[in-house]
Amino acid sequence: MTANPPEKIELENPNIFFDRELSWVDFNFRVLEEAQNTNNPLLERLKFLCITENNLDEFFMVRVAGLINLKTAGVDERSLNGKRTSEIISEVYEKVSGFVKTQYESLSTILHELSENKINIVQDPKDLRGEDIQFVKNYYKREVSSILTPLAIDPSHPFPHLLNRTLNLGITLYSDEDKNKLKELFAIVQVPNVLPRFLQLPATSDPDERRYFPLEEIIKLHLSDLFYGMDVKQIHTFKIVRDADISFNEEQNIGDLLTKMKNELKNRMWGDAIRLDVHSGAGHIKDILKGLLELEDYQVMEIPTLLNLNDLMFFQTLDKTGHLKFSYPKPKAGFNIKKGESIFQEIRKADHLLHHPYESFRSIEDMLKIASSDPKVLAIKMTLYRTSGDSPIIQYLGEAAENGKQVTVLVELKARFDEERNIRWAQKLEDFGVHVVYGVVGLKIHCKMLLIVRREDDKLNRYVHLGTGNYNSTTARFYTDVSLFTAEPEITEDVAILFNTITSSGKMPKLTQIYAAPTFLKEGFLNLIQRETENARAKKEARVIFKMNSLVDADVIMKLYEASQAGVKIDLIIRGICCLRPGIKGVSENIKVRSIIGRYLEHSRIYFFQNGGKNEVYLASADCMPRNFQRRIEVMFPILQDKHKKRINKILDLLLRDNTQARVLESDGSYTRLFPGEDDPAVNSQIDLSEI
Repeated sequence: MTANPPEKIELENPNIFFDRELSWVDFNFRVLEEAQNTNNPLLERLKFLCITENNLDEFFMVRVAGLINLKTAGVDERSLNGKRTSEIISEVYEKVSGFVKTQYESLSTILHELSENKINIVQDPKDLRGEDIQFVKNYYKREVSSILTPLAIDPSHPFPHLLNRTLNLGITLYSDEDKNKLKELFAIVQVPNVLPRFLQLPATSDPDERRYFPLEEIIKLHLSDLFYGMDVKQIHTFKIVRDADISFNEEQNIGDLLTKMKNELKNRMWGDAIRLDVHSGAGHIKDILKGLLELEDYQVMEIPTLLNLNDLMFFQTLDKTGHLKFSYPKPKAGFNIKKGESIFQEIRKADHLLHHPYESFRSIEDMLKIASSDPKVLAIKMTLYRTSGDSPIIQYLGEAAENGKQVTVLVELKARFDEERNIRWAQKLEDFGVHVVYGVVGLKIHCKMLLIVRREDDKLNRYVHLGTGNYNSTTARFYTDVSLFTAEPEITEDVAILFNTITSSGKMPKLTQIYAAPTFLKEGFLNLIQRETENARAKKEARVIFKMNSLVDADVIMKLYEASQAGVKIDLIIRGICCLRPGIKGVSENIKVRSIIGRYLEHSRIYFFQNGGKNEVYLASADCMPRNFQRRIEVMFPILQDKHKKRINKILDLLLRDNTQARVLESDGSYTRLFPGEDDPAVNSQIDLSEI
């Protein structure tokens, strides 16, 4: 009996790839596991549950909507793993249906444990006490009734275009005059999102007990006030998820990208419905809504209890709940600046490498603050993709401009779901006198770059910050990222050229140290993998360790397969999507893939190439995805100083030894969670990295 021949490494072979969309659903299942993990504090489990809901909505609003648009346009092309668009849509909805069921099983457990900790969500009005009912009635009259608008649906009142992801009540009723109940009426009431979702009820005899009543249940109790002279038959809560992807021909709108983006943001709330979440048992109301929204059966998710789990993030804000949350260590200072010296002198002495959130993001903000008032600083250039709502960065850039410095900021208006915030920041920066560049036609500016030009001893010196993560002080507390501060001449020259190329819309030149997309990054990346393959064939030291968010690009995957066949040992640490199939005999036996999910979101992109013992390390803003290589301006930059290379190698080693938060991808697509062996110490990389 002959053995099966090894799989062919070619794009047309579907057996060597996983599907991108289905791999994403698997990722969200891994996040959901953390909501089920009783080793996590209770409110952290609730937070993970909320994150899965937000993840899922955004996935539908962009990725699933895109698939449906392809299908509607008659495009039923095959993905890397050979499945057609229509097949993937069906599998996604089927897999998500099971996911939602698991979500709500987890919610039930969490709500029960919250009640044991004296935090109760009263979902059934029958559980209200006498004083609760009067309290709720007073609240309704004082805060709620004037805001509500009941909407009847009939030939003279067509179905309203309800906003994306809002909570609504669907109601069937009859007129009091319709004694035989012959004419059923249908109406909708939108649950106002300008009010808190949960109302705290009066204290009980136990002063430590906290009870909350959902806003939609308050409205249900008072429907007779809204529908006078009507008999209510059924009431059910529902939510519509709509197509929210923004796409337009930038070439045709180059004259006013800002105005076009503002208009497209308004349209986001009114896209086509792609999913309906409705209470289980809605029956007739479900059918009415499905028909009005022109949805298929598979696009309807029946929800057993509370809809819109995102709103449960409210409970993270409760006081006296520290014992139900993770404790986060205070970030270390990024610089130890001696008295009489400046941050610029420190950087000129040697590169500085910071690992966030273990080391403070404030180092970046402090550098900008100092530069804004430093008379020796002549110019500041910066990219902004996503920044926080309370960011001092905007203020410091504005102050620098007001102090007469040349300040240029490249603001990416097309940063998905942050477009409105970026528009506000861009306009505020312009008010300060900052020169704002609104992105680049056809590309997203996704690289993270800061350049400061300073006059020192009658000479202009450049200082650069490059990072794997956004200039966002909020996410910097919970995302793992790596920052490099450098005055190395070749890197700072490359960054200066990049800024000028972007603002002038010039042709991207080949740089000395930095690989930049969309022109040279992919080619350079493939060449670095190919070099490891050739080293392995020449019996030289060859190893690859990549850490990224997602691996989708087919050409990179093929190069990794070739390297594996040549004997290169490959370790991939991929938080999210992975289209590469490890462990295929004769193809990917030397490739191991793991995903780490925990209290921090693994966001850093680190690329290690052994290169015959030279141990080259690169950091990047880019994942290995076609969009990063082809449709974004990205940078991959080297770590040149040995002490920083060694530190990153220690980081990677610890991530590869994690046996607490890591899951290993099997060749069948399943993930196996790792646990410490009987005699092995537990390694939680997200905690232990604080010591490296």
